Amino acid sequence: MQNITINTPGSHLMKTYQRAPIKLAKGKGSFVWDIDGKKYLDFTSGIATCNLGHVPDLVKNALMNQLDQIWHCSNLYQIDPQEKLAQLLSDVSCFDEVFFCNSGAEANEAAIKLARIYAKNIAHKQSTEIVTFTQSFHGRTLATLSATGQKKIQKGFEPLMPGFNYLPFNEDTSLKQLKEINPCAVLIEIVQGEGGVIPAKKEWIQELAVICKEQNILLMVDEIQTGMGRTGTLFAYEQYGIEPDIMTLAKGLGSGFPIGAMLAKRNIALAFTPGTHGSTFGGNPLAVVAGTATLEAFQTMNILEKCERQIQELCLGLKGLMEKYPMIEEVRGRGFLIGVVINSDAAKAIEIARKEKLLLLSAGPNVIRILPPLTITNEEINLFLSSFTKVLIEMEGDAQ
Repeated sequence: MQNITINTPGSHLMKTYQRAPIKLAKGKGSFVWDIDGKKYLDFTSGIATCNLGHVPDLVKNALMNQLDQIWHCSNLYQIDPQEKLAQLLSDVSCFDEVFFCNSGAEANEAAIKLARIYAKNIAHKQSTEIVTFTQSFHGRTLATLSATGQKKIQKGFEPLMPGFNYLPFNEDTSLKQLKEINPCAVLIEIVQGEGGVIPAKKEWIQELAVICKEQNILLMVDEIQTGMGRTGTLFAYEQYGIEPDIMTLAKGLGSGFPIGAMLAKRNIALAFTPGTHGSTFGGNPLAVVAGTATLEAFQTMNILEKCERQIQELCLGLKGLMEKYPMIEEVRGRGFLIGVVINSDAAKAIEIARKEKLLLLSAGPNVIRILPPLTITNEEINLFLSSFTKVLIEMEGDAQ
């Protein structure tokens, strides 16, 4: 039985998380420390959030400087730091305009709303239906869990929000169905993270993009987990030779500081007019300063170029373990979004890893999700491989 507590005894927190029995108090780089001073190698990156490692200096310094200026400013006024981050995001992507919010779910909510109002007021399409895919994950608000193609996420929250149609991911039959359905938009993860770390097939997603263009269907990519360098390029869509109409970001955008963003081409963004959408805290000065410092760190520190070799080293190491330990059935993913498929219980492996002072995640009952910081060193990769080897040895011993 996995050693998991819901909450500490007497806790007044709602029981919405299964919490591991450790209390983290400090983080720096690839490591975190609990309240007793125990040090853990963090290969979760806060669920693909601390892409530059914990408490990166450039982001910390920018936030400390902003703390002495202004923390909150209503979006009824001009906010220069918002303009700066929006410009940076436009410069490094194929999009023209940005809406800032507080989380990935909010970013996807904004995308869903934009797609519907664009379909009605500008494209004049009959359908406001949005196609998503089986095993997808788009959030836990009522709209985004309705968009999510997993029954386990939706269970208990029926009736779901109408207007979503789920097609099989990576299947050619879906392309034919898409033509017949002719929805107003498609919402897709380039790599399904929560659904098992499954990358989209390049030819399949390119054909999907062609159909969307031919039938005036908005192509919306959910890059909440894949964005900000996680897959080896700043955004995963860049590896597929496509230009989406809308993209959602969060997680790594603020290096752990809460921020979300929905980006769109200008002709689509025009559908949002004053009063159609908003957020009290979205794009507050602290959040956008964190986002700006994160993007600037990518550029000034050559993060993507430097981590390319580390990605290769880690994947080679994992494939070496797969050859040695039959428990590993597959290693898949892109960049530093890696899924290790095992023929055993992923939760048990994660529990054993914690004893080895290694933090990992699952992506389904038999998939271990590996999400190191992009700033990982060769020494830290070797430490991970050594610890993970001990996990596999104990797992195989228990299975005999």
